[in-house]
Amino acid sequence: MMAPEDVTIRPATTTDAEAIARVDIASWRGAYSEILPDSYLSSLDVHERAGLWRNAVTARATTVLVAEDEVGPVGFTSVGPARDEDAEPGDREIYAIYLHPRAWGTGVARDLMRTVLDGLTPGTVVSLWILEGNERAQHFYRRHGFQHDGTERIDEIGGRPLKQLRFRKR
Repeated sequence: MMAPEDVTIRPATTTDAEAIARVDIASWRGAYSEILPDSYLSSLDVHERAGLWRNAVTARATTVLVAEDEVGPVGFTSVGPARDEDAEPGDREIYAIYLHPRAWGTGVARDLMRTVLDGLTPGTVVSLWILEGNERAQHFYRRHGFQHDGTERIDEIGGRPLKQLRFRKR
């Protein structure tokens, strides 16, 4: 089993895009199999996602960090300016934090989160969105000081309307 001390967290580069896409898709398939249709999860395409991650890595205001072990990337996070209508200048949003299922429960997500939070100016408001049925993620974010602030939205994912909950940390 992997241990957090065997994992390095570093800024992502465009050459990481395909590996990030593979982790992204494996995580979605593992985490959302009870929430999203199998047809949608099986349709997720590495090359398409890699293009999105290449753009994210080069975006000026976005920070993408990769967690990797001796085999390669096992997790990543993406953080940038908060996109919500009620966001104040300087508010941040965690757009994504995903781990390959083989890294679940190893402490790598905790270390990624700590790295993100340690990189923020004290007092910065941070938000993120979680699918309503994703109890594992909600528990993880609560442990890191995030709370559901009552804001919800409906996003269509895989042809299905799904409720997302906003969690915030001040």
